Amino acid sequence: MFDKTPTSEIKALFLDIGGVLISNGWQHQSRYKAIAKFGLKKQEVEARHKLVFVTYESGKITHDEYLDWVIFYEPRTFSKQDFTDFMFTQSVAIAGSIDFFKEIKQKHQLKVFAVSNEGRELNAYRIKHFKLDELFDGYISSCYVHLHKPDTAMLKLASDISHTLPEHALYVDDGKLLTEIASGMGFQTLHFQSLQKTKTLIKTFLFQHGADT
Repeated sequence: MFDKTPTSEIKALFLDIGGVLISNGWQHQSRYKAIAKFGLKKQEVEARHKLVFVTYESGKITHDEYLDWVIFYEPRTFSKQDFTDFMFTQSVAIAGSIDFFKEIKQKHQLKVFAVSNEGRELNAYRIKHFKLDELFDGYISSCYVHLHKPDTAMLKLASDISHTLPEHALYVDDGKLLTEIASGMGFQTLHFQSLQKTKTLIKTFLFQHGADT
């Protein structure tokens, strides 16, 4: 839902990737599947993951280093490539979402930027595999900017790079706290709960300021 009733014309979309366009890349559901598939010790892996994941997503360690510290701290019967392949295949498009935002971008001549927490290699895979360059004009990804949501500097950077004032940008994220923080910064916000709800809200409220929906 909108954290505030939309009041200004939207000129740019700032979109989260995981949970809005594609499934969340490496959250607990996917990790638990990997733990079961590869016969890992859940408590150990989760404790190690918790310690290093923000550092990994912030681009301060490599994918290989993350795997070394979290998975391959002892000999395994499978390879890093086996594990990486499984990690990446956990990414599944949210049906219709990418096409919907591409349609909105084209119809309303919007700038569209990603504002997302993702590790570099996973981010690169998702951009290529799901052809996200056809949607996004740029990426404020944690791995590139060495920041991590909820750090407000990420949205400030998106605003600066896109040359868009906060009141003219709509930030869409599946994290309610993140949209609340953005709303407090002056951004228009939409808490993504489902694509159908998002379509209804955008078409009913978002482009009421001089746009034909």
